[in-house]
Amino acid sequence: MTAEAFQALAADIGLGLVIFGLAVAFLRLLRGPSLPDRVVALDMMTILIVSFCAIFAVVSGDPAFLDVAIVLALVGFLATVALARFAERRQARAGEGDGSGEGGG
Repeated sequence: MTAEAFQALAADIGLGLVIFGLAVAFLRLLRGPSLPDRVVALDMMTILIVSFCAIFAVVSGDPAFLDVAIVLALVGFLATVALARFAERRQARAGEGDGSGEGGG
């Protein structure tokens, strides 16, 4: 087996596994059951799409896809932080309403 054939086989297997992971993460995003589950599923999907862009950049030989992957990784990180902060504030507001005395301030 030549190096090119091995690289093509590894890229095909990698792309297949990434697509399978996206499908599983999408199911978790739809089914939930809670907001943190959905946030983690969305973060996982972002990471898998970044890896898809990186593998596709290697397969196609076009380094522009690496730029797309870097930008998507940054946007995904910021979105995950924002959603985690939203979930934390939502939980704090729910705790204020139950009379436990622990305010979120």
